[in-house]
Amino acid sequence: MAENVAIARPYAQAIFELANSAGQLVAWSDVLHAAGAVVSDESVAGLIGAPATDEAKLAEMIGEIAARAADVGDAGQVTNLVKLLAENGRLTALPEIACAYDSLKAEVENRVEVTLTAANPVDDIQQVKIIEALKKRFGRDVSLTFELDESLIGGARLRANDLVIDGSVSTGLEKLATTLAT
Repeated sequence: MAENVAIARPYAQAIFELANSAGQLVAWSDVLHAAGAVVSDESVAGLIGAPATDEAKLAEMIGEIAARAADVGDAGQVTNLVKLLAENGRLTALPEIACAYDSLKAEVENRVEVTLTAANPVDDIQQVKIIEALKKRFGRDVSLTFELDESLIGGARLRANDLVIDGSVSTGLEKLATTLAT
């Protein structure tokens, strides 16, 4: 949903400024991820934009669920945010808003979020070595998330924001096939 990514940035920026001034960066991250999970649920996603759905009640329900995810002080702010998104037809952008918000949060915390996707499990010692190497490269603290994807066949892929380092066997095979085909 490339459109949602573009839509998400201004909302994430506004929420970030609110959360940062209130010293609630973590709480708002939890709220946004909870709201994103709710709107991503199949049963809720089917209600969004449906003609018989009362958007105001749906937004209130999503806001209440998200507000319970963390203490942001004023749960009304969460409900107001979700209502605003509903009024503007932007509820489905909540997962992207959460991601954009986390990028802003990581920037201020001098931290980079890295996803390591590998075909085989990567033990803790290897992960620590990868984190140390990435700290040197980025000059920041690194938060590493591991994902297993056997379709890579072998090797691994690192993703940090817009940077992708792909050392997977499947990508190597694709490049070889392309080279041989030309």
